[in-house]
Order: sequence, then C-alpha cells, then structure tokens
Amino acid sequence: MAEFYEVVVIGAGAAGLLAATRAAERGRRTLLLEKNRKPGVKILMSGGTRCNLTHATDRRGIVEAFGENGPFLHSALAALGPDELVAMFEAEGVKTKIEETGKVFPASNKALDVLLALQRMLARSGAEIRLNSPVRGMERRENGFAIRTDQDGIEASKIIVTVGGQSYPGSGTTGDGYAWAKSFGHKIIPPRPALTPLTSNEKWVHDLRGVTLPDVSIHLVESGAGSQPIASRRGSFLFTHFGLSGPAPMDISREITARPHAGWQLICDFTPNVTDAQLAERLANAATESGKRGVSNLIAELIPHRLAETLLRLAKIPVERRAAELSRNERTALIDKLKRTRIALSGTLGFKKAEVTAGGVSLDEVDSRTMQSKLAPGLYFAGEVLDLDGPIGGYNFQSAFSTGWLAGDQV
Repeated sequence: MAEFYEVVVIGAGAAGLLAATRAAERGRRTLLLEKNRKPGVKILMSGGTRCNLTHATDRRGIVEAFGENGPFLHSALAALGPDELVAMFEAEGVKTKIEETGKVFPASNKALDVLLALQRMLARSGAEIRLNSPVRGMERRENGFAIRTDQDGIEASKIIVTVGGQSYPGSGTTGDGYAWAKSFGHKIIPPRPALTPLTSNEKWVHDLRGVTLPDVSIHLVESGAGSQPIASRRGSFLFTHFGLSGPAPMDISREITARPHAGWQLICDFTPNVTDAQLAERLANAATESGKRGVSNLIAELIPHRLAETLLRLAKIPVERRAAELSRNERTALIDKLKRTRIALSGTLGFKKAEVTAGGVSLDEVDSRTMQSKLAPGLYFAGEVLDLDGPIGGYNFQSAFSTGWLAGDQV
C-alpha cells in the first residue's frame, strides 16, 4: 500500500529544506526525501566549509547578478529577499557577518551552524525527512503523482524537485532532476559547469602553485581574435598545480564551458590599483634613489616575491637585475608583464569541482510566480535544477533559498 503525502520534496539541500519547512508550516502533510545519508551535504562543503549564505545587497542587486535570467527571481525574492533570509537565520541563533567582498557568512565561520538551523526549522514545521531514499522515478496519476523509491511506493498530490544540478557530483547532485523534468515534457538547457577552477598547461603557472593574490583584474580573450575581452572579473586569485583558482578565475569559467574549444587566454593585471604610469615612475625613482636595490624586491612590494621573480623571467630580465641597471625597454617589458600577462588556458576542472551548474530546466516552462511547471500541474522546481546560475558571492544560495521558499509557500 502506497503512502500518501500532500507534498513530497525531493532533495534536502538549501532549496529543499526550506521548501519542505514552508509547506509543512502551512499545514501540508510533507515528506522530504534525500538520497544521501545526511541532508545538506553541499551546504557543509560550500564556501570552504563556511557557507556563504547570501550577498549584502537588495533584491535588485540579486536579480542583476543573474543577468538575463535574473528577472525570473522577482517573485521568489519578494517572498524571501536577502534581508529576510539573514533575519531568519539570526532568529535561529545564527549570527552573521558581512565581509569586505559583500559576502554574508555565519559569524562562527561554520557551515554546520547553517545546516543545524535549517534542520531545527524543518523539525519544528512537522515535515518528515527520510534519508537514504533515492527516487528512482515518478509518473502522473489521476489525483497526483506516484514516486518510486527503493522502499514502498509513495503517492503525492504535489512534488517539489530540489535535487540540484550536476556540480560536485560527489555530494549526490548527479543531474537526476533533468530526466524527471524531461519525462513531463520539459526542455533542458544543456547543463555545463560554472564557478569551477581553470586549467592551464603553462609550466610557470604550475610552478607558482600556492601563490595567492587578494586582488587581480582578469580579462578573458580568444587567442588569435584580438584582445577584445569576452568577460572581465576582479578579485582573489590563486595559482595551483593544475592552473588557476579563486573567486575571479572561477567566476569567469562559465564563459569557457560555454565554448570549451575556443582557445582561451586570460590577460592578468596583477596590480589593478597601480597604473602603468605609476609603475614607470616607481621604477624610475628607484633607479635614482636606491639604484642598488634588486628589482625583484622592489616589485615584491606589490605582488608576492615568487610571482615577481617569475614575471622578471617572462620579461627576459635577469632576476638579479638592480634598479639602476634596468634599461628603458626592460622597464616597458616588466610593466607589461605586471599589467598584461597572458595565460593560455586548456579548460576547466569541470563538474567535479564546480560550485554550481549553468543550464537546467528551462525557465520558459516554469511559472516564476509559483515555481510550478507550466506543463505538469502539481510539479514544482526550485534551486539549482533550474536554468539559474549567478556569480560567486552567495547569490546562488540566495536563489536556492528564495525559490525553495516560494515553492513551499505555493503548494
């Protein structure tokens, strides 16, 4: 005999936990199904295990961050905006803080505090959660839906799909929701990795692994197509054994995964707060005032020493060169490397290290006022399974929380 629930939410991540909580708060008999042994696996992994809840901006700022798909979020953000989200967690005892970048984190720097708060809210709502319960499929029935699991069958009047996309498949997000959506006639915008590290075959890049810069301006260009940037970002930057990571490189990755074989290059400005003219003046002054000083030490006042020495080599300047010995051509070459070093890219680390998925269930076929399918009444979508991906900085969590809350409020 199949069990009956008014609402079944599939996927206990950010969107699913809030969707189930809100549905149960409204008196719906609600079941939350999760295939992992624990809920919120990706929440615990996010933000370096700190969980970047949202961004310190208003609703408009969130919408604008999502580009052309941003307007889809108007109703969801009206139901639960950034300020309301922060207030919700504060009321659950999770104090928050805003960092210089605008990212909002729990003051404890512990993603676990966020997850425990969500679990408390879920328990209070009366919703039932069932772990180790992967959904194998679903189909339309006369008065709702039948859901197949490894245990007994489940019937539901309404279903909210919150299983995420394909990013970090090790956390259980393996694209299950796309097949279910397709079975009800939905179009899937081809999923691709976003917010994923970049790879490069350049040996000097690998040799700098571990070197971090807090502020780098990067421009993505196609090799052989001039220097008109396809996209630009500015932020923290990390050299790794495989290429590049950190917020700025990861933020630009969605452009690369859209056309992975385009032959991409990054143009890096390692001193975005210092102009070419200021660098030229600094080098000229050093030549007259402290001519015996090594150029690498002089440049290391602006960038990490290992990078300073590497840029000298790339500029074909001896690492031991003193300030007074720099020729005019060498100064020009060095400034060019500081402001416009090119790094050839070979690709990205793909879904296995992506923080979010670009693509997903087409927004044209989902009612943004309710999150309900326009093709299958009673079927709802929320979170990353939708064709919504924003930049790094808490935007994607805000989208998941808001769409999940709205779906739970409408079922």
